[in-house]
Amino acid sequence: MLLNIAKTTALVALTAYTLNAADFNAQAEKDRIALVKYFEAKFEDPLKNRNTFFPYSTDDELENNIMSGLKFEDFSKGNYSFSKNGRMSYDEIKEMPPYEEFVEKGEALYEKPFANGKSFKDCFPDPSQAGVMYPYFDETKKDVQTLTVAINECLVANGEKPWKTSKGPIAHLEAFFAQSAQDAEKVIDVKIDSATAAEAYERGKEYYYTQRGYLKLNCAECHVIGAGQRVRNESLSPFLGQVTHFPVYRLKWAASDKNNDGLGTLERRMSGCIKDQGQVPPKDDSRDMKELLFFMAYMSNGMKIDGPDIRK
Repeated sequence: MLLNIAKTTALVALTAYTLNAADFNAQAEKDRIALVKYFEAKFEDPLKNRNTFFPYSTDDELENNIMSGLKFEDFSKGNYSFSKNGRMSYDEIKEMPPYEEFVEKGEALYEKPFANGKSFKDCFPDPSQAGVMYPYFDETKKDVQTLTVAINECLVANGEKPWKTSKGPIAHLEAFFAQSAQDAEKVIDVKIDSATAAEAYERGKEYYYTQRGYLKLNCAECHVIGAGQRVRNESLSPFLGQVTHFPVYRLKWAASDKNNDGLGTLERRMSGCIKDQGQVPPKDDSRDMKELLFFMAYMSNGMKIDGPDIRK
């Protein structure tokens, strides 16, 4: 069912121009509702519905590890939303989350003046709003604007050098914004108000569902159809809610960092996932990456911001 979403892309692109202003998100909203229904049905009773959704899982795993009866908001926690064993470890780590020091570093960066006397406050007056308003479609630029790109544009506009887009200071600042949004109980609210915004959404959707690379995989095969199933020692996370918790502190990233800084941006995670598919990932500031994130964010509309968070 969900893979049929991709097949509608060409038709929707042709008809988008005829929609009224209030209807530019009509197809996107149809896609989002279908995704929510799919995941709620998938995890309503995993053991009962194993032949439909979990053909390769054991009875023991479905009975004793995979949670049932999950609803929309539950999916914001990734694979910890359905794994009983994973949730226990997650809850223990969250008692003293290892990313707190980096949120504090992000707040210090937010307050620190640039050489010209201004600061990030001038670009992002409300940190809680900065943590939730991106990505959005900029009607002036006719392009998707992401938080990562906006931060670097702020730096350059104030005579500073842009930051690397995957980790380090940019992830720290984004963690502060995300924490501010979480504290303010902000929810994702991506809007599609024009034909050009609808086209950007459709291109992002097409990227997500299109097979690429030498492995001929796409994102949906793991995170829609495969969500909840095991690959080696990991359970694949559901697409629904994937953008709510970034930036994330990954134990894998921390183990390879000399400063134990495992915090990374959403772009970093997407690039790694795309590489795992046997593809060359688009650059973090490219149209492909920005529109992919725009599509993904819309599909989690209505969910509370849950970042920063921790993952394996």
